[in-house]
Amino acid sequence: MLFSGGELKDATGGATVRRSDRPVTCVTVDSRTVAEGALFVPLAGERVNGHAYIGEALSRGASAVLVESLERAGNAALKETLAAAENVTIVEVANTLSALQDLARYHMARYPHVVRIGITGSSGKTTTKELVGSIFSLFAPTAVSKGNLNSEIGVPLSAFQVTQGDEYAVFEMGINHPGEMDILASIVKPNAALITNIGTAHIGLLGSREAIAAEKKKIASFFTDDDVLFLFEEDEFLSFLQDGIHGTVLTYGPRSTQGFTGSRILGLDGTAIDWEGLRIRFPLVGPHNLVNALGAISLAAYCRIPEALIKEGLERVSQPDGRSEILRGRIDLINDSYNANPDSVIRALRFLAETQARGRRIAVLGDMRELGEQREVLHRELGREAGQLAVDGYFFYGEGMEAAYQALAQTSFRGRAFHTTDFSALTTEVCADVRPGDLVLLKGSRAMELERLVGPLMNESGRGA
Repeated sequence: MLFSGGELKDATGGATVRRSDRPVTCVTVDSRTVAEGALFVPLAGERVNGHAYIGEALSRGASAVLVESLERAGNAALKETLAAAENVTIVEVANTLSALQDLARYHMARYPHVVRIGITGSSGKTTTKELVGSIFSLFAPTAVSKGNLNSEIGVPLSAFQVTQGDEYAVFEMGINHPGEMDILASIVKPNAALITNIGTAHIGLLGSREAIAAEKKKIASFFTDDDVLFLFEEDEFLSFLQDGIHGTVLTYGPRSTQGFTGSRILGLDGTAIDWEGLRIRFPLVGPHNLVNALGAISLAAYCRIPEALIKEGLERVSQPDGRSEILRGRIDLINDSYNANPDSVIRALRFLAETQARGRRIAVLGDMRELGEQREVLHRELGREAGQLAVDGYFFYGEGMEAAYQALAQTSFRGRAFHTTDFSALTTEVCADVRPGDLVLLKGSRAMELERLVGPLMNESGRGA
């Protein structure tokens, strides 16, 4: 049992409309995933209000529902649905999102023995979370946040996965607006935290890199003197991030990760890492993932995880889908389509340019979102940088990428360049151009859905694959 009906009221400060003896066994905000015994928390979105799906959740077996003021958030049909519901706990709250977060705080307070690890940063946090989770799970029972459940909604849902039997819990903690890290840190209260980097992701919503750094730094706002923060040794905001932190601050990277003696980038085959006399065959590609690995090594070594388990954890990890995922066939594909910001796109292009290919090197780039007033400037900078790299062809997709396309044309680049805002046209042009043996990079923000190109490109019946 996760919660009783009484605990739902106590944790949220809500009012019990109806109470059932049925326990809550899980929590969801998506009516499509409701299982028997679930608590359904309907959230108000930009396009839909989850209260409209309460009936569906009840039909799927939900044992409890949180609702906002029925006068504000409901309607006659909803009131009839709730009135007809039998053997269901209904708790009325002022705001269902805040109530979800309160429940997560309540749940985490049950397990003071669990060491909480929080990972944030402008890029690399999901991969670093997976590395840390892979290592710690070999050492002791460890709860690891799934996928990219890293937001003010995702972190509470991740918190509900922590159980009495866990010794560690690893959380990915992402932010895209001011004040969000205050909420996340108050739920997790990390004992150890790692900030991968401070870049330009979400700069349109946060205003500046300085503001991003200030928000990320709040991951340590609940630290005591016994807690530890890990920072990348070359981060531009290193001094700011470590200033005023309670507890210990340590850096990681090629110079400061103890025991690291060297590495060799193996192209599409990953990275060889020499650490503490061990040769680690790390499967993730690119220099940026070497840095992520060194962060995970430093954190795990600080927590006294045996060296052999650190090695095993790194070697057995798999790249999350859409994040520098390598697919091989008649072409070689780097599917890095899950998300993009100016820093991560440049890193991906440099890796493409420096990686040995059987044929040409082709980049397919989608818009970088959430850049605000800096959208055109940052896309232009990307185009200028792209023109200096050893890439044979560029395909730009989206309104923002028009600026990159125009900037590329003003450089010395003389390869194939194409821009469109139409996905069908993009698919046609890319698949017609790509030849067997080519190395192709897909990189764009989540909303661009460039993973839709994976099938056409890897389809053996197509010209390019």
